[in-house]
Amino acid sequence: MDRRIASLTGVAFLWLLIIGGCSRTEYQWGWYEVLPTTLRGTDNLMFLLGGLRLTISLASVSIVISICLGLLVALPGLAANRMLRAINRVYVETFRSVPTLVMILWIYYGLPVVFGISLEPFTAGVLALALCDSAFEAEIFRGGIQSIERGQIEAADAIGLGYIHKMRFVILPQAIRRILPPLGNQFVYMLKMSSLVSVVGLQELTRKANELTVTVYRPLEIYTVLVLEYLLLILIVSWSVRWMETRLGSNVQASGS
Repeated sequence: MDRRIASLTGVAFLWLLIIGGCSRTEYQWGWYEVLPTTLRGTDNLMFLLGGLRLTISLASVSIVISICLGLLVALPGLAANRMLRAINRVYVETFRSVPTLVMILWIYYGLPVVFGISLEPFTAGVLALALCDSAFEAEIFRGGIQSIERGQIEAADAIGLGYIHKMRFVILPQAIRRILPPLGNQFVYMLKMSSLVSVVGLQELTRKANELTVTVYRPLEIYTVLVLEYLLLILIVSWSVRWMETRLGSNVQASGS
């Protein structure tokens, strides 16, 4: 509840900051362009919200692929074989070093030239976001797995569990519980980075806002609505992650009692 109050206080502060700042200038507000009480405002709001589905879909698909890919990349980094560890380091350092916007542009414009593969904006965005984020996911998984006590691993070995079963039933369930907060942060990061895919024409929230700004010439009002849209999305994700943390924590307590 305290965090929820803090979030609402932050929204109110942002609103007062915008209003207070503009009151010192000669700017004439045009909120009628985005007010639901007018027909024009309703149409503009519906146009802006039209990009919500693509934003959520883009972030959700990208984070699922990124988590799966990150786990696959993290496992070689834990191996005793130097070659496998080297593959992990090369992958992580490569995709962690490339800016997300550059990766989006290269995949969308570069793949058709280099490999003859043309991708739709949504597919190119998912691939770019997943590749860039998977390097961070790999490090998160590696840290989570390495945090599991040695006794847990030895106990799994003692009862004859193979590598796959040991990972599935002993190590990964405990590791995922520990890395849930950073995984939630990466989903928030993915939601924000999804706005970059607007540069290749994907009709998500940011692209919709840019197009409407060119039409009605009210950038401050429209981008303020855009800020609130992303803020609401991220608050929902943050609350969901905390709820999952609480549920997992209560399950741990229940199983231990």
